[in-house]
Amino acid sequence: MKNLIYIIIFSVSLLFFQGCEPIEDRMELGSAITAEQLDISATLVTVNGKASNKAVVNNNSPVLSSWDYGTGVTQKKTDTVLLVSTGENEIIFTGLNADGSKISKSLKVKVDELTFPVPLEWGMLTDGKDKTWVWDTTKPAVWGNGGYMGNDGPAWWTLKESDINGQAAGEGTGAKMVFSLRGAKLTKVKSDGKSETGSFSFDMTKKITLDNGTVWAKGKLTTKGVTVLCGKSPNEGGAPVYEYDILIINGKELVLAYPEPGVGPWGTAWFWNFKAQ
Repeated sequence: MKNLIYIIIFSVSLLFFQGCEPIEDRMELGSAITAEQLDISATLVTVNGKASNKAVVNNNSPVLSSWDYGTGVTQKKTDTVLLVSTGENEIIFTGLNADGSKISKSLKVKVDELTFPVPLEWGMLTDGKDKTWVWDTTKPAVWGNGGYMGNDGPAWWTLKESDINGQAAGEGTGAKMVFSLRGAKLTKVKSDGKSETGSFSFDMTKKITLDNGTVWAKGKLTTKGVTVLCGKSPNEGGAPVYEYDILIINGKELVLAYPEPGVGPWGTAWFWNFKAQ
């Protein structure tokens, strides 16, 4: 009987110690790889023997994916992206290793034709390559405020081109913006020749329609890393503005608006009038 008790105690003790042992994580993180070791590809879809503007990107490497195809970014391992220009296009891959380090590699593809349609606004804003925009001095005012969803340009406090420097030094007379299709690049050139460069994108699904059915804004223009000329909100301490409602875009005119946060119809909004140079 005594031996039986010892056996029971030993067995319970063994189970206790086994239960207290830490669970071993046998999932070992792989070692970081270099850009040269990446197994990635970007292949254009061929239509009627020609390379179209759709590219299939694929990552077979043990890293997380980020594909920058110029007008957008996808973080899928495999995806199909739409390119918006013919000729050579650059797709930049950035991978995230298990140790947190990043690696990048550029892939170049040559598009024969825009087989798949792209938003017309790309052509209107860039002319298919690079297009310069300046303040629209044919209008009574080039910048100022007015009523959100009420006015279609500066209406209350209005400034001419010659007055802009008082709000944004070097961004009045003689300043310009260059919208480039390749890389969706926006370059703001000040009157002293100094420039700032960023990127831009469209979302033409974000329309604003008035109660009577009239479309007040056709979509949104978003910039990154740079604003348009005098791209600030005075009542917000001069905070930079990076998202604009597009009121007019037709290749000759570009009219933008920005509502102050939380405003409704006829609340304060800021307006920009530009024209193609």
